[in-house]
Amino acid sequence: MAASVAPSPPPPSAGSRVRVLVADDSVVVRGLVSRWLEEAGCEVVATASNGRIALDALDRANPDIVLLDIEMPELDGTQALPRMLAKRPGLQVVMMSTLTQRNAEISLRCLALGAIDYLPKPEGNRGVTTQASFREDLIQKVRMLGAALRGRPLGRPAPVERPLGAERAPPPTPPAKPASPVVLRPRPLRAAPRCLLIGASTGGPRAVGEVLEGIGAAALRRLPILIVQHMPPVFTAVFAEHLGTRTGLPSAEARHGEALRPGTIYVAPGGRHMGLAGGGQEVTVRLDDGPAVNFCRPAVDVMFRDAAEVFGAATLSVVLTGMGSDGTKGAKALIDAGGTMLAQDEASSTVWGMPGSLVKAGYAHEVLPLPAIGPALRAAITGPGAPH
Repeated sequence: MAASVAPSPPPPSAGSRVRVLVADDSVVVRGLVSRWLEEAGCEVVATASNGRIALDALDRANPDIVLLDIEMPELDGTQALPRMLAKRPGLQVVMMSTLTQRNAEISLRCLALGAIDYLPKPEGNRGVTTQASFREDLIQKVRMLGAALRGRPLGRPAPVERPLGAERAPPPTPPAKPASPVVLRPRPLRAAPRCLLIGASTGGPRAVGEVLEGIGAAALRRLPILIVQHMPPVFTAVFAEHLGTRTGLPSAEARHGEALRPGTIYVAPGGRHMGLAGGGQEVTVRLDDGPAVNFCRPAVDVMFRDAAEVFGAATLSVVLTGMGSDGTKGAKALIDAGGTMLAQDEASSTVWGMPGSLVKAGYAHEVLPLPAIGPALRAAITGPGAPH
């Protein structure tokens, strides 16, 4: 079967539309996704029913972004991904899969191999056709990645009707202008950190793992680690397992009411906010099903606000790559309480939305490239006055 490929285009430019290749074994999915993207102002330059056809189409279609289904005949997404990246280093590949534990594990493995992001897909053609949230998340993700790729904002997305009360994905965050000076907060008076908080979204799974490895298990054993990574249910449980394997520390989805223990990683469950309760020597996890905050549930803001009340100046936090502005309002609460806030820099972020938002608001004490964040946090954890 031949791929549906547009005529050979010139290299993408800042003024051109985002070029997308859609690879899925369902003709219905390929047709719907292609139509939605075209209506949203993107250019679908090729479609493919399996990984081999998609791989053959790369040179002719010259896509900016590939939407790659995991389960396809002949050559599936996991087999096609490394070959695509070898052929086109830096290619933006988004994995698509149904929401199962197996596919969540595969998707996270693909992120480690170089995929830029993942997109949970509804079960069956009917689910894809009727679930408005999938259409909106797809459009937002492609537009956001396209904007980051070109270093410019795209036009407004086509509106997508959704049931009243349904959560919406955050709009793409235009990349910050490089010329804008970064104003850092003066470092607060030294307080021994009693917890480490990490917030992340797009590009976060790889970034979080790298940061934790950069800190090292010895330092991480001194305090509890709480992580809000924007992910759907099922994915967060698998993500927690991966972090445990990578660090050698206990790591799991947080449970409501469990006490925080040093050297343990608590990941906010997908679809639930994670906060904190108590104080003094006994602090517990608080989970709730409240409304989305910043279009997100779990939300970094919820965790930050609770930590500001419970731990105050003894809070050590970092916001990593991600779209939107989740974490900015909570960062203000932490800063006002005397806590320490770090942010990932633009150059090393997949999308400088969340960290860029708090940096531009003036809530960061340090803005660092990803490889430098782990060592900086380790120094803060193990420095004078730190817990032992």
